[in-house]
Amino acid sequence: MHLFSRKKEGAAAPKAEKKDPLEIFDFSGDNAIVIEDVDLYYGDFQALKKINMVVPKLQITAMIGPSGCGKSTLIKTLNRMNDLVEGCRVEGRIEIGGVDIYDRRLDLSALRKNVGMVFQKPNPFPMSVYDNIAYGPRTFGVRSRGALDEIVERSLRQAAMWDELKDRLNKSAMGLSGGQQQRLCIARALAVGPQILLMDEPTSALDPISTGKIEELCGELKKDVTIVMVTHNMQQAARISDKTGFFLLGELIEFGNTDDVFSAPKHPETERYITGRFG
Repeated sequence: MHLFSRKKEGAAAPKAEKKDPLEIFDFSGDNAIVIEDVDLYYGDFQALKKINMVVPKLQITAMIGPSGCGKSTLIKTLNRMNDLVEGCRVEGRIEIGGVDIYDRRLDLSALRKNVGMVFQKPNPFPMSVYDNIAYGPRTFGVRSRGALDEIVERSLRQAAMWDELKDRLNKSAMGLSGGQQQRLCIARALAVGPQILLMDEPTSALDPISTGKIEELCGELKKDVTIVMVTHNMQQAARISDKTGFFLLGELIEFGNTDDVFSAPKHPETERYITGRFG
């Protein structure tokens, strides 16, 4: 069932008030994302096979599995980044905030405002710290310097970086360390007020100290934002996630509470992977 209403037959429907596309998402329920029977193809190759998963709100959900198993492919379907890949085809249904995100009428900018993304390698823009964070809000029409100042400070505080960077706001973001750049990218994603934050191996290029800071940050952020994280680091998934999904060859083999998946896996493939016998 699509969120978009249909006119009842036999009666003229009252003229609907045009709704702000950002307001069609409803995150009042318990679940942020519902994935139903999702298949994904790159040309003739099937990369995802009948994925079913419910991602709870305000929790950290980790996706683990060997390289090429479909984790990153799935996370990119959640803000439709796979639209950019020629020959990519998605079947099934993905609902975010009650909205079918593959409905052709969906405003993609509204989706990507609600669903932020942080990539494997830090990718700050070659501009100042301030302008990196203000970039998204400006895109959505925020022009007031006072409003932008508030957003920049709030976002840096959310990313636990305000004290580090409050005196360097006009300096180039390219001069920050790798760990600082990644946390800046998190602050930049938070600046537009997303409900969901996607993280594709956000600490794989970082040293252990920076990794620890980002893990601690994720624990704080989940008070306000739902986090979906792809990680090759099983210890990381075990440390910080509430739910874990194990993927293999494009299939979701097991999904459940992280403690259960790691202490009492239901499938032999899961047990072999988490005990290091393959992958």
